Amino acid sequence: MTALSGVVLGRVYAGPLLPQLVAAAAAGSVLVGVAARRLPSWLVAPLSVLAMAAFTGWSMRLAAARADLPGGLAEVTVDAARNGIPRLLTAMIPVEPTPDTLLVPLVATWLAGLAGAEVALRSGRVLAGYLPAVLLYAGALYLVGPNAAPALWPTIVFVAVAALGLVTSARPRPDVVDPVAGPAPALRAVVRLRLAAGTVVGLVVVLGLVAALGPTVVAQVDGRPVDPRRYVEPPRVETLDENPLVRISGWALHPEQELLRVRTDRPASDATASPGSSAGPADPSRGDRARIRLAVLSNYDGVTWRVGATYRNAGRILPAVTPASGSTIETVRQEITIGELSGRLLPAVATPREVSGARVAYDPLTGTLIRPEGLTPGLRYTVTSDREHPDENLLSIADVPAGDPVGRVLRVPDGVPEPLRRLAAQLAEENGAPYARATAVEEFLAEHYRLVADAPSGHAYPNLAFFLFGPRNGGGQRGTSEQFAAAFAVLGRLTGLPTRVVVGFESTGDGPVRAGDAYAWPEVLFDGVGWVPFDPLPRPDDEPRPVEEDFRPTPEDPPPSEAPQPSVEPTASPEPAAAPGGPPQSRGVPTAVLVGGGTGGLLLLVGAALLVLLAMRRALTRGRLGRGDPGERIAGAWREVTDALRLAGRPVGADLAATEIARLARNAVPEPTPAAPGRPGVAADVGELADLLNQVGFAPGSATGEQADRATGIARAYVDGLRASRPRWRRLLWPIHPGPLRWR
Repeated sequence: MTALSGVVLGRVYAGPLLPQLVAAAAAGSVLVGVAARRLPSWLVAPLSVLAMAAFTGWSMRLAAARADLPGGLAEVTVDAARNGIPRLLTAMIPVEPTPDTLLVPLVATWLAGLAGAEVALRSGRVLAGYLPAVLLYAGALYLVGPNAAPALWPTIVFVAVAALGLVTSARPRPDVVDPVAGPAPALRAVVRLRLAAGTVVGLVVVLGLVAALGPTVVAQVDGRPVDPRRYVEPPRVETLDENPLVRISGWALHPEQELLRVRTDRPASDATASPGSSAGPADPSRGDRARIRLAVLSNYDGVTWRVGATYRNAGRILPAVTPASGSTIETVRQEITIGELSGRLLPAVATPREVSGARVAYDPLTGTLIRPEGLTPGLRYTVTSDREHPDENLLSIADVPAGDPVGRVLRVPDGVPEPLRRLAAQLAEENGAPYARATAVEEFLAEHYRLVADAPSGHAYPNLAFFLFGPRNGGGQRGTSEQFAAAFAVLGRLTGLPTRVVVGFESTGDGPVRAGDAYAWPEVLFDGVGWVPFDPLPRPDDEPRPVEEDFRPTPEDPPPSEAPQPSVEPTASPEPAAAPGGPPQSRGVPTAVLVGGGTGGLLLLVGAALLVLLAMRRALTRGRLGRGDPGERIAGAWREVTDALRLAGRPVGADLAATEIARLARNAVPEPTPAAPGRPGVAADVGELADLLNQVGFAPGSATGEQADRATGIARAYVDGLRASRPRWRRLLWPIHPGPLRWR
């Protein structure tokens, strides 16, 4: 009976290892109890626990070897004991029999067998001895829940074995039966009376229970069992792993940083661009480079792209995905060694099918992998992926899906800037087929915008509007792959295309993958084809055309339908004759006086407004740097730095960390400006100010007055140095710009 719980639980496990080990644990626990039945009762439990420890250790070693897990037996066992229950409840089905998913069932089975054998053998109460086995079986049914078919035959066998055990263990009482003459007639009558009374009472109780519980039980026959997995939160990721798109700009500033190293069994044969796109497989600018995917971002709220995945702990073998009809599958096997890449996201070629050398959690909807423990330098794992090549001939006639199943990748949040809508409408109007619309968006971005490495991060609606329509001489129409991919995805959704953004790396297949190889690309979902990548990045040698050549925003007021009448040149009119007998009479104040007085008054008003702005700006700076406790003064100094970056045309996104903003601030000053004696350049000191800000945020009340004075000095020196490096017109407008008074 105890072994049957392994049969029930094994329906959600991959392979027969779990039922076999559970059956061995059930047999071992009962046999130990039978063999030690003549020993004192206090000695049986310790002996059985020792035997359980030996069996469990052997099972852990066997499971770790089959799952190819790194680490020694002690390390694997301790990890399984610490995380066994949550990993069992969050594991992806079918669950791979690894040490952490086997430990709890094996220990529970052994303890149930030990308790049942002791109660049944020593006390002679077989029915009470069934209780541990029944509880274990019910727990297995509850744990499986709706994730497998009903366990009909195991339950029938369980009940039959229980009845057989009761029958075979029944013995007549020696004090009732005479071995020679048999039971006395009077005693037989008493026994019959008791049996009859017990039968009647039992029948009444059974009928009452049937009447009371029958309707409830019948109503649950077609009901769906409760899934206990919904009460356990799957592995979560940090903000940078939920939105790795913001890391593109930081990686672009340090292109030589080695993030990982790749070794491929055989070179990839395809290129990075989508079939038939402007950066097709034969594009020499890309070469024979393969995409290594880090994360797939499907959720967009108008501010941030996010993965939005539900990760389940998985074994080496990941769930298979049915490829699209007509596509070809190429098996790629890569050995990846982590370098300076941080976080939990695990790079892999799409679509991973087997992972060995690292414990992973997997989201089958996006194909994103994570390592719940986080990445560490030197981590080495092997990924076997099925890379899908769609049929290019189907793309031109393929449609795109619609409705609730793909609502996540079609959703366009409120607040879309009107120029984005007009641009999307123009591209959709000129191209009817879905693939033609996707190609039009791709070509528009590639032909009109410039790819740069020092563009600030950001892909909210205002960032995309500035990227698409901002002045070219003011930082607009230029960005990293973050803006190109995000703009493509938003414009695609506005034209009715289901899109998503993917973050990953380009690799030759062998050798180091550096930060400069990181980039983002969009993908579009087509019926019968699947997700197809596009490459909206411009070619390196192409000079972008002005956006105004192909997109002219329609004015709010339409022009008149009729052409205006041509203007008539004015003719000289004769001057009025002077009145006879004297000079011409004066009619009011002379024009020169009016013009001079009006100009002077206007200048006075403008001067007064400028003086007021200057006074308000200085009061704001004094308040930030001089009032409040040290923590408030440090925060005020940081606001002075961020406002200065904005005044210099280098705005920073609200989603960046303080250290990332400090790095951007250092790059905003072309050369270190002179600092006070004995101090490094002020551009380098911004990092110290970021550390003070983090201290205030994570340890409130710990800042001192000296640190606040230091932050104030850094902010003043940096603002002065940044202002001095700007053009003259920016330096003149700097102290009277009203922006810091209203910026939040």
